[in-house]
Amino acid sequence: MLKRLFDISGSLLGLLVISPLLVLIMLALRCSREGEVFYLQERTGKDGQPFRMFKFATMLKDSPNIGTKTMTLRGDPRITPIGRYLRITKLNELPQLFNVLRGEMSFVGARPLPRASFERYAKPVQARVYATPPGVTGIGSIVFRDEEKLLTLVSEQGGDPQVLFTEQIYPYKGKLEMWYQDHASFLTDMKILVLTFWQILFPTSSLVFRWFPDLPARPETLTTQGLCDRRAEPGS
Repeated sequence: MLKRLFDISGSLLGLLVISPLLVLIMLALRCSREGEVFYLQERTGKDGQPFRMFKFATMLKDSPNIGTKTMTLRGDPRITPIGRYLRITKLNELPQLFNVLRGEMSFVGARPLPRASFERYAKPVQARVYATPPGVTGIGSIVFRDEEKLLTLVSEQGGDPQVLFTEQIYPYKGKLEMWYQDHASFLTDMKILVLTFWQILFPTSSLVFRWFPDLPARPETLTTQGLCDRRAEPGS
């Protein structure tokens, strides 16, 4: 109940305060080459129910059917000039305040995934990951702030980023989301919100592991340093 009250009051206040910024972004997108303002995609929500998630449009209109499809790499040519700035600053996520207000999302929870991506989780994870509403931010989003960089490094090494995603990132993300369901509380959510803003300012910070020392350890193979070391190995 407290979480829902916080979501309603926070989303209403947020929309009121940032309304001038929202209008400016909407005008800029409308006047851009693509002319698209919002990107709506069906995502998996609480108890596995689908809903439409709002984002500001940052990519070409048919981007899910082009190139790496739903996977985004750094410097992805499908990202528009305005979209690149919106993604770096996370301003493209602001329209999700409407989803929060409607009760489809919360400020904190597992990130909502397309059905095909959701089904990559192991069955036990699928059964629990959306026991609470999906979030604008969450523990997985913080730990994998550098996800695009990881996928790009693998691609530059001649590897398949899809394999890294399926065989390593998703299993570890599943552990993180199971940890959140085991530790879900108002205090945990407040810490995650603070850490979200901290990671935007200091993207390489490991503060999350100091604040939550019992988090599942991040495998070395899922760090940029680990991938760079692998690239430097003879014969790699």
